[in-house]
Amino acid sequence: MATSQMMAADLLRVLAPELLLLAGAMALLLASVWHPQGQAPDGAEGAERTGAMARAAMAWCAVVALSVLIAWGDGGAGTADGRIAADGFRFTLDLVLLGATVLGLALVEVDHARFRGYGPEVPALMLLALSGMMVLTAARDLLYVFLGIELMSLAVYVLAGVQRRSARGTEAAIKYFLLGSVASAFLLYGIALLYGATGSTRLADVAQWLAVHRDGAGLVAAGLGLLLVGLGFKVAAAPFHVWTPDVYEGAPPPVTAFMAAGVKAAAFATLARTLLEGFPGAVTLWHPAVWWLAVATMVTGNVLALAQRRLVRLLAYSSIAHAGYLLVALAAASPAGASAVAFYLATYALATMGAFAVLVVARPADDRPLDIEDLAGLWLVRPGLAASMAVFLLAFMGMPLLGGAGFFAKWLVLDAALGAAAPQRVLAVVLALTSFVSAGYYLSVIGAMFLRPRPADAPAVRVPPLAQGVVITCAALLLALGVYPSPLVALARRAVPATGQAARQPAPAVAAPAWRAATVH
Repeated sequence: MATSQMMAADLLRVLAPELLLLAGAMALLLASVWHPQGQAPDGAEGAERTGAMARAAMAWCAVVALSVLIAWGDGGAGTADGRIAADGFRFTLDLVLLGATVLGLALVEVDHARFRGYGPEVPALMLLALSGMMVLTAARDLLYVFLGIELMSLAVYVLAGVQRRSARGTEAAIKYFLLGSVASAFLLYGIALLYGATGSTRLADVAQWLAVHRDGAGLVAAGLGLLLVGLGFKVAAAPFHVWTPDVYEGAPPPVTAFMAAGVKAAAFATLARTLLEGFPGAVTLWHPAVWWLAVATMVTGNVLALAQRRLVRLLAYSSIAHAGYLLVALAAASPAGASAVAFYLATYALATMGAFAVLVVARPADDRPLDIEDLAGLWLVRPGLAASMAVFLLAFMGMPLLGGAGFFAKWLVLDAALGAAAPQRVLAVVLALTSFVSAGYYLSVIGAMFLRPRPADAPAVRVPPLAQGVVITCAALLLALGVYPSPLVALARRAVPATGQAARQPAPAVAAPAWRAATVH
């Protein structure tokens, strides 16, 4: 009994930020349904309540961020059993996720003020999804990984179809739910196979078992392959990317921005920790799969993006390409690769939230998909908005100086790939070539904004103060980090998961499972 109480207290201590976030999310969820009988959700009062909920959620994210900084400053270790981490990798990505969520909530308030398309439960759902993401950054046990993914995914499924009167939104939610359920099945089956082979779901135990045993490698390879399929869906890696364009375009733009920045960051954090901590001695098992996934994803995302005229679909294929770049960093199988992933995710989140902020304010009143032509001549009427959008697109492309921190993000990925124990020269060449290809579609948008006349019948583009704040914040941070990236680089270098040692104390010896021992003998 005393041991159980100690373990529970240990878990509560390490998961304090996540529990604090969940408490706030549940309070907002209860508040969202606490309204007088007969009150119209779409009326002015309902609209104000949604805005108030969004502002309350932003304030609560600030409180949770403070708790993350306190936990990080205390220097405490993770749980004694090594199932939950308390390292720089977790806390760095927690701050990235919290920042992306705050920006996403701001965009929800801006979009709702114009279209009245969100209920007051949306901010609570975003916090629930964020809590799942934060569990993923901390998970050193595959069962915690599954719980975090389900908590995140269920909330995001609902968010994708939150505009119930939108046929595209309903289609996006159904597609995302069905394909996500299949991906979760692959993930869970992979976890089951790994447990059957190693006798544990803890990453440290799996790593130690692989270092000692060689029998059962086929079962481990099968489980790891299924694990990569499930996580490949979440990061939108080819060929598991087919859901991305339809879901991104069908979901409301603020939700799409939240998905693109948050879900991708959490899934890559899980993938990096799982491979580096659970399978450091089995690189030969997973490296070929990650290598080919990286190549296929970079080529698929960039080539298909060239044919896009609708901006959200263009950014969807762009996000697929960026998943490929991040896979290059993981293929390095080194601490430098993990640092590159953390830096890249931070800069990608800034560029993504800023770009979608521009799309939110430029969104047509008839809610049709935004086309490149809708931004034609934007420089003539909103020069600041056009210049900021150019910064975001050039950051995606990795352009020096004008692309801000986007250049250093790709440089760190290339440095990790070329500096690995087995240098990934082919991946580096493919990354460089596909980045060159990406100029074709990024520069087409910039050319439309700066080189084409504004159509006479184009609607006026109004930029609310809150949206302006999001755009300016993202552009300024990208440019500042492009000039002086050292603070974020130093932070990223601290964000390195352990390699094969996930527990505070050495992991106990892991014997072969009983069914395997019986088979052998």
